Amino acid sequence: MAKLLIVDDEEKIRAVIREYAHFNHYETAEAEDGMQAVNMCLNEDFDLIIMDIMMPKLDGYAAVKEIKREKDIPVIMLSARGEEYDKLFGFELGIDDYVVKPFSPKELMARVAAVLARRNVASDGKLPAVLKSDGLVVNTDSRTVTVDGEKLDLTLKEYEILVYLMQNRNIALSRERMLQDIWGYDFFGDDRTIDTHIKNLRGNLGPYRDKISTVRGIGYRFED
Repeated sequence: MAKLLIVDDEEKIRAVIREYAHFNHYETAEAEDGMQAVNMCLNEDFDLIIMDIMMPKLDGYAAVKEIKREKDIPVIMLSARGEEYDKLFGFELGIDDYVVKPFSPKELMARVAAVLARRNVASDGKLPAVLKSDGLVVNTDSRTVTVDGEKLDLTLKEYEILVYLMQNRNIALSRERMLQDIWGYDFFGDDRTIDTHIKNLRGNLGPYRDKISTVRGIGYRFED
């Protein structure tokens, strides 16, 4: 049974999410601010976090940043702020989805299921144990990436994009296809979400940044 951490300073919202989560057979824990969420994640294991942005003590963005330093836990951001900037900033931090308040609890649970399913596919042994291109090596069992033997500190989404590109090496992949295959269920975003992550990923790949080429008018290709 997957365990969710529900983080929101409004008890009524936590109660609604908790009710639907239990109906969908998820175990839950709750935090009422970002600082409490960080401390809980350091001491417990969770399969997914539903994180509000505007909270006392430590906001959702800062909490996600702190958590991602220690643990690779998928995050769905929940917020009344629906501006594009807020969404893109969240994805740059490595969140998996962004849901704007007011929200449908049923849709939220569908998004939870989609994120967990993608994570399970990435870790259930269906991927090759090692993806390699020259000095760029991805170990899918340990979910680590090295460049000429040096370990990289990638966000979850940067890692997923790199694995996806390397699995489909030498194939031109459209931004729309990447959004659908990597983000999955009814993703709201646009092309700039992909572009932002690719830019950050290239910056991390150092001498191998040019292995990810831009296909004009289409998207991207990993060139071996």
